[in-house]
Amino acid sequence: MANERELAEGTRAWPFEEARRVVKRLGGKTPEKGYALFETGYGPSGLPHIGTFGEVARTTMVRQAFQRLSDVPTKLFCFSDDMDGLRKVPDNIPNKEMVAEHLGKPLTQIPDPFGTHESFGHHNNARLRGFLDAFGFDYEFQSSTELYKAGRFDAALLQVLRHYEAVTNVVLPTLGPERRETYSPFLPVCPKTGRVLQVPVVAWDAEAGTIVYRDEDGSKVEVPVTGGQCKLQWKADWAMRWYALEVDYEMSGKDLIDSVKLGGQICRILGGRPPEGFTYELFLDEEAKKISKSKGNGLSAEEWLTYGPQESLSLFMFQKPRAAKRLYFDVIPRAVDDYLAHLQAYDGQNEKRLENPVWHIHDGSPPLPGTKLGFSMLLNLASVCNTEDPAVLWGFISRYAPEATPEGDPLLDRLVGHALRYYQDFVKPAKRYRAPTEPERRAMADLAERLRKLPAEADGEAIQNEVYAVGKEHGFENLRDWFKALYEIVLGQDQGPRMGSFMALYGLEESIALIDQALEGQSLTGS
Repeated sequence: MANERELAEGTRAWPFEEARRVVKRLGGKTPEKGYALFETGYGPSGLPHIGTFGEVARTTMVRQAFQRLSDVPTKLFCFSDDMDGLRKVPDNIPNKEMVAEHLGKPLTQIPDPFGTHESFGHHNNARLRGFLDAFGFDYEFQSSTELYKAGRFDAALLQVLRHYEAVTNVVLPTLGPERRETYSPFLPVCPKTGRVLQVPVVAWDAEAGTIVYRDEDGSKVEVPVTGGQCKLQWKADWAMRWYALEVDYEMSGKDLIDSVKLGGQICRILGGRPPEGFTYELFLDEEAKKISKSKGNGLSAEEWLTYGPQESLSLFMFQKPRAAKRLYFDVIPRAVDDYLAHLQAYDGQNEKRLENPVWHIHDGSPPLPGTKLGFSMLLNLASVCNTEDPAVLWGFISRYAPEATPEGDPLLDRLVGHALRYYQDFVKPAKRYRAPTEPERRAMADLAERLRKLPAEADGEAIQNEVYAVGKEHGFENLRDWFKALYEIVLGQDQGPRMGSFMALYGLEESIALIDQALEGQSLTGS
């Protein structure tokens, strides 16, 4: 079997395709800075969200692929634009009136409305780091405020000043007429109020490293562009950061395509090379509308992790990143089952392993798959048991697979908890039983009799054969109609599991009793 690098060089998985571009960029040599730099950016005026997870997870997958293709060391910077001036007060914070008094100031100069950190920016940065740490990401946190004030960007800022007109002329065509009149790539931080000012720059001196702006009171003020006394407008700021940090790879959403092109132009003007990039599609809600943090449509990472494991969320991010995908609660069970299927397949894939998503989710070392029980099966078990108690589900699981225990199969134990929550919140409220038609009643009575004749230890395949046989013999031209009838009459849902496997898990006697109850109308009355 080929070694991992040989396999990596030939795999078609998208993180490897992206990583090969970074390898080509570096030409097999370690950059002077000593590492290949991958970067993600974050605007800390709001809390981290599912898109933040997606960008860091996907970038991490590319970084991991690069590490299999090259011996060049790597770093991942998670960059916080915390020196931005706050334009409006977020809706989801306390002490809004207090924050409103500080509008226009950098986030790191606004008191923390939560009262836990030295500033609002520090609070949100801590939330970001806690969010990323909870997922186990390997990254280095970078603060815009700290880098500006420490002089890390000074050389790059002076380079922007030297090319002031060229940078300005790249941005002006993208602005409206009124904004063009006052635009400057530099935003001075007012020494009196601490606010980031949107004011006209009337002169600049590249040799002195200063700009002169017209203050809000009409006076002219000269300030250095270095040392955190000015910051750049965000598009120029993004390009300056690429140049100053020598970023090699950064992905971004479809809504930033024009900003990426503009940033690339500015980076080249400064004498730098824009990073390799990747444009991912944006998420849609259940109605195929773009997800918006302010509207609150879609779902959060915390909500996903209530109903499905982190691995399933990572799989959702891995799959087709260039395709628009609907992000709502109904996609979680499918994502969980897809993850379990990929995990089951991994061991026998040999040379195709690096194309399996679980390789990328677990950095080449996925866990053993454990008991072969799908999430949808657990949901249906929870449904017929109508329970919130994990011990009830484990009672059935232990009979079906005696070797399985919560301690020995922690993933399955997590899935049991997720399935119970999902059932209670989404499946149970939507359950609607219906009475069987006469042909369906005859078929179900026949099925119950056939199941009674099976040995108690009959497996899922033997039970499934009987279910098929009954459907065929009772004239269901499309067997899907037969299975749909069983789901609606016995389980109270329009979709369901492979009946043979489910009945083997639930128990043959218990399954016969379910059918008998449905025939007697007990499911409809709830008795």
